[in-house]
Amino acid sequence: MSAKKTALAVLSAALLVPVLLTAPAHAVPRTPPPPAPPAPPPPPTPDNGKGKGNGKGKGRPQQAPAPPVSMSSIGGARLGQPGTQVNLLPGAPALPESLTGRSWIVADGDSGEVLASHNAHWKLPPASTMKMLFADTLLPGLPKDEVHKVTWEEMSDVGEGSSLVGVKEDHEYSVHDLWLGVFLRSGNDAVHVLSAMNGGIEKTVKDMQAHAEELQALDTHVVSPDGYDAPGQVSSAYDLTLIARSGLRKQDFKEYCGTVSAKFPGMQGSGKERDYFEIQNTNRLMTGSGGLTPYKGISGVKNGTTTMAGSTFTGSAQRDGKTLLVTVMNPGAGGLNSVYEETADLLDWGFAASGKVKPVGELVPPKSEDTASVGSPAQSHEHTSASVQGAGGGAGTALGIAGGALAVVAGGVLVANRRRPRRPRDGHDSDDAELLP
Repeated sequence: MSAKKTALAVLSAALLVPVLLTAPAHAVPRTPPPPAPPAPPPPPTPDNGKGKGNGKGKGRPQQAPAPPVSMSSIGGARLGQPGTQVNLLPGAPALPESLTGRSWIVADGDSGEVLASHNAHWKLPPASTMKMLFADTLLPGLPKDEVHKVTWEEMSDVGEGSSLVGVKEDHEYSVHDLWLGVFLRSGNDAVHVLSAMNGGIEKTVKDMQAHAEELQALDTHVVSPDGYDAPGQVSSAYDLTLIARSGLRKQDFKEYCGTVSAKFPGMQGSGKERDYFEIQNTNRLMTGSGGLTPYKGISGVKNGTTTMAGSTFTGSAQRDGKTLLVTVMNPGAGGLNSVYEETADLLDWGFAASGKVKPVGELVPPKSEDTASVGSPAQSHEHTSASVQGAGGGAGTALGIAGGALAVVAGGVLVANRRRPRRPRDGHDSDDAELLP
């Protein structure tokens, strides 16, 4: 090669190198604008201190808290993960699209298999669904025909604004009457009288806590036996479902929570027969009140609403020989009916999905009956393909993202141009990919 040609080649290579090393114009990072000052936090939602919400969502809305990244794995590892857990087989119906509950669960009441869940072990205030644990603990030890005369002391510490059935001091009530008041009208007055008959509030709380531990309902911390708002009092959708299943195995519990209406003793005047008045169950899926249609096959169990808990409900229904249990805690949408509507939607889904899903967990047996490792049925499915759907019903998809390197050689010069990893799709946080196959 002539000296002239050699010089021309070297000059061409020298001119080409800066072009190859220069990043494309669209990849040059721009200087971000200064961040906007943070908006002032909204004022707290007014709380009248009565422990009872109005169900209308008054007050300026606040951002909903996120569930814990890690929760209890009792019943199976999937149940301890945040987000929706479900294993859909071919032909299975999709989960309802309108679910807004912070936590919910669908379980087979007979086998204990958990068909689907959403933040199942999130510890949240339970409201009057705590009365399920109260009844499951005390029912066996109080003869239903025992009669008790109510004292002022027994009624003195009933929380202001509590739901009441109408128990009066210096009047006599049978244990049967009082349980009707607990289950149908969620009467805190009846709870306090029954607690007194059990040895007092403090003893009753200890008994309930011990029973929760026996049931392996370890998310539950009892402060007040009636579910009245109290700091530190929590349970979970998983625990409430576990407790309901235990209660429904007791005939009296099953009969009380399945009673639509009953007569309750009223005033007792001297020299005349006692008056009675009718009480109706506050379970709207049973009575059809509030503009709802009674749910076909509904058999219980308990609802609750307080300022801290919002609306909470555990429902049981039977169809074609199958029993399902659904718990929904604190829906984010509209009025008192939303907790019932979402429960009904999940019951419908559960009956339609029976035999078409693999369980994501189980309702564990009580400690005294537990002969297998906790969560064993669920663990057999941990490594199967899973469809994980959000509360809006959209299927989550794991994105496999790999960065690559492009090598360019010109005139003995190596230039690497790396691609940035793609971000997860909108609507999914970093945990979604970990939950998906």
